[in-house]
Parts: sequence; structure tokens; C-alpha cells
Amino acid sequence: MVTAIVGGCWGDEGKGKMTDLFAEKADIVIRFQGGANAGHTIINQYGKFVLHILPSGVFHPNVTNIIGAGVAFNLDNFFTELENLEKGGVPEPKMLVSDRTQILMPYHILFDKLEEERLGGRSFGSTKSGIAPFYSDKYSKIGIQVSELFSSELHDRLERICEVKNKTIAAIYPGNDPIDVEEMYNYLMGYKDRLARYVCDTTYFLHDALKEGKHILLEGQLGSLKDTDHGIYPFVTSSSPLAGFGTVGAGIPPHEIKEIVTVVKAYSSAVGAGAFVTEIFGDEATELRDRGGDNGEYGATTGRPRRVGWFDAVASRYGCMLQGTTAVSLSLIDVLGYLDKIPVCTGYEIDGEVTDIFPATTRLNRAKPVYEYLDGWKCDIRGIREYDKLPENARKYIEFIENKLGYPIKMISNGPGRDDIIYR
Repeated sequence: MVTAIVGGCWGDEGKGKMTDLFAEKADIVIRFQGGANAGHTIINQYGKFVLHILPSGVFHPNVTNIIGAGVAFNLDNFFTELENLEKGGVPEPKMLVSDRTQILMPYHILFDKLEEERLGGRSFGSTKSGIAPFYSDKYSKIGIQVSELFSSELHDRLERICEVKNKTIAAIYPGNDPIDVEEMYNYLMGYKDRLARYVCDTTYFLHDALKEGKHILLEGQLGSLKDTDHGIYPFVTSSSPLAGFGTVGAGIPPHEIKEIVTVVKAYSSAVGAGAFVTEIFGDEATELRDRGGDNGEYGATTGRPRRVGWFDAVASRYGCMLQGTTAVSLSLIDVLGYLDKIPVCTGYEIDGEVTDIFPATTRLNRAKPVYEYLDGWKCDIRGIREYDKLPENARKYIEFIENKLGYPIKMISNGPGRDDIIYR
């Protein structure tokens, strides 16, 4: 059986916690897309950890964790995070890396920074982690697969790639130093021996696991609205965060996915530029941001303040629809306990007309939120483990959102810890 745990909106919904929780009963956890441009924060008996590239099953000794072929594989992050686990007293996790995974190179990060600087005020708000240049190279067929670290042809490949890169630097980013082939080759060779023990053909491994009836988790990064094709283009990521892509990035048949848990926040937050209809500003935003999450709404990767706003039922329903949601996990509802009235966006006004359909970017940029207001519960709900023990207004808020989404809310996260969860 395969379960996908994915994000319903802009990312930062709390997927890491849910993957960590589900991993208790799983055999395999797979990162199937994205790279180190977003982080999953996990709080458990070992402490607090932020994972950028490792799957969130690494805290469970029974789990085999896999870096799938669809991932932008940052070697620096991979080994740094493994070292941080060891320092935190976490037992060495079972790790596998697909030999078809492609490596995010230092020049990808360089090009990401150079392009954001060139764009200036028109930039995309990139985390400058090299993601767009990486996927551009992948689909231009000049990426480097993990298997190539063990090939005698690697140096020649790097020479041809760097020739293209240096012509691009000279033409578009003049004044910057060219990329040194030997430096890039030595970078990869510096990791070759350390990486070798993890590398295998994970496609056959997974198909054998499916035949044996193993329980597999697909761990998504970011959320539906950051999808390259169906999101708020062009302010999207460069891979697909949708559960459907999990079959591609992991290398498993589509029909094997039986459960899709979509994590949705009880309010909204986003990192990066692009349309964000329910965004709030000033003191109102600062208070919500500072109360949000364990350490406030600040990016796990960049540390920069996230944009925040009220729950957007239009965007969230669209995100759940794209994912093929079978169950919703509603996160961070405890954050809203300070409010007398809680706004929920139930429609968009666009050119004088109200709609509950999430539109393409050109119309989305003209959208204004239409709110309904619900009474707050004005108390701390952390520590509650049974749904009927929640304050009446908290239950009304959850049920109102569930009705607007059209998908069942089966889990409610009411605190940062692994055990801060209510099942319905």
C-alpha cells in the first residue's frame, strides 16, 4: 500500500510532522521531488530538527528512507543532515539513494543567485537553492545522475557542461568568474566514496517491496499551488508537488497509491512572490506570524518572514482537488486561539463578480477575498486529544472549513509535537 502525504496550498503546511507520525507504521518513506529549497520541521523525543533533503522517516529505525529519482539531490545538505542526526542522538537511519537521482551542483546555486540579482525587483522570490537551474539542466539533458559518479566518462561530461555554462555567464552575467571544471570534478569525487554505500537501483527495490505488501509513504515538498503546471505560474517551483508525480519521482505504478493525505493549514502562509489573495499586513500580520508554528512563521530554509493571511477555502479546495485527496490533515489550529473573530475566505471577487473557482494567474492577480467571519474560541487548545473535548467554536471552525473544502478532515494538529494530534 502507498500513502502520499502532500501539501494543499503554498507549502509550509506541516507535512514533515505528518510523515514522521505516519512513519511509525510504515516500511519505506520516499522523497520524490524538490530539493533543499524547503524544510520540514520535526519535533520529537530527540529534539527539534529541520530536514531539507532527508525523508522525514529518518527518526524511525524500522523505516527505509529513499531519495527518489525526482529529487534535486544536494550532497552538502544530505551529509550535513546525517551528521546533525548523529549529533542529536538519533540512531543511524536506513538510507537509500536512487542511482538515477540527479545531483544539484554548486553552479546551479550560482546561476540561481545570478538570475535573481539580474531580475532585481522582478525576481521570483527564489530561495536561491539552485532548483530552477537544476531542473532546467535535467530537462535539457545536461544533468548529472548519481550513477555517473562511478563512471570514467564523468570528467568529459563535466567539461562539456561547463563549456555551456561559461558561455552563458559571459553572455548574460558578464564580470563573473567562469566555472572551473576541475573544481566541480573534485567536488563530486570528494563525496563519491561516502555516497557509494547508499546508492542502489531503488526502482526494483520498491517494486519488490510492493509485491511483499510493504507500506510505503510518499513525502511531498511544497504544495499544490507551487506546481509548475497547475499552480500560480510563474511563481511556482520547478517540479511537481502533486501526489500524481510521486509515481514518477519515486518510480512506482500510479494504481498503487491508495491514500492521499493533504495537509492544509488552519490559516494561510507563503514564501516567495506571486498571488496570495488573503494576505494580511502590518500589526495584524505580525501577530499571526509570531504566533504561528513553533518559532513563528519564518522559513525553515531561509529564515525569512513568511507572508501570512487567513484561511482561503477557494485555494485550499482547488489544491485538495489537484492532489486527489482522500483525507485532510488540518494543521496549526491552536495558533488561532487568540482571535475574537476568524475570517475565512469563501470566494473571490474578480471584475465585480464573485466566484469560488480558483482561476489562472492573470485573473487571480485581480482577485479580492470575500470573507465570512466565525466566532473564535479564545483559549489554548494544546494538549486536547479528543475531538469532542475541543471548544464548540473550534469544532464549528473545523466543520465549516470541511464543508467548504468538500473533503473529510480526519486529523487535526493542535501543537508542534508529534503527539499533538486529534483523530476524527
